[in-house]
Amino acid sequence: MNRESPDASQSRREQLRDFLRNRRSRLTPDDVGLITAGRRRTPGLRREEVATLAGVGVSWYTWLEQGRDINASAEVLDAIGGALRLTEPERAHLYVLAGLNPPLEGGAKGVEVPQQLRDLLDSWLPRPAILRDRYWNLLMVNDTAQAVFGLGDDDHNCLISFFTNARYRSMHTHWASAAPDVVAAFRADVARAPGDPEFGRVIDDLSAVSPEFAELWARHEVGLPAQSVKAVRHPEAGELLFDMTTLAVVDRPGWYLEFYNPQPGSETGHRLGLLVVRNPG
Repeated sequence: MNRESPDASQSRREQLRDFLRNRRSRLTPDDVGLITAGRRRTPGLRREEVATLAGVGVSWYTWLEQGRDINASAEVLDAIGGALRLTEPERAHLYVLAGLNPPLEGGAKGVEVPQQLRDLLDSWLPRPAILRDRYWNLLMVNDTAQAVFGLGDDDHNCLISFFTNARYRSMHTHWASAAPDVVAAFRADVARAPGDPEFGRVIDDLSAVSPEFAELWARHEVGLPAQSVKAVRHPEAGELLFDMTTLAVVDRPGWYLEFYNPQPGSETGHRLGLLVVRNPG
């Protein structure tokens, strides 16, 4: 990891000082369920009240708010964030200012995709488009992606489907040569969040049902996808070649849009049009 320069570290701690003071001043004892007597000379909570609510020492919290060069664990930052009633973006900001990586959001269970993103994927029709999260869970797949890539209602994770969906595997023109690169790319994503239980669940579940994945995972190869071209052999449309572009959803950290465009010079666009005509959504 890159080492932080002394000037950058000082600037970060000063921002942390100002952020904590600001968030403390905007709360009243009533907001956090504290009973007080008499008038208070200054608005907001006192440092000792925040420390008590967070379960940390008053001196330690004072040093943190003063911007001193001290270390704070994720557990302590979560406690302070709870005491100050921080929102999720504010909590992530607190982590950054304290010099830690922000906590990752959970997996795809119960996630509701905003209508704007649904409309965006549908607007890409008749070309394929996919919305996934950092764990490669499928959040939304437009109709063409389902038809062209062989994805069904039981497919919930890109990686798991890559190894266990027989229809998908049979349609993937270069499945065997692509598999090591796919696993290496997934390992690179896992390395950004060591110990994350959701990544562990995907790995354990897939290893239990796919010896091929387990063997490739044991190689410990790390890398990015070797190519942005996806080739499939559709039973009706024949050979289809797509250029894939992946875009991050800025206001949804850990969400990614994958857009597939027919490769120029190929017959993919024409064949895709015929396929959509024969199989209207």
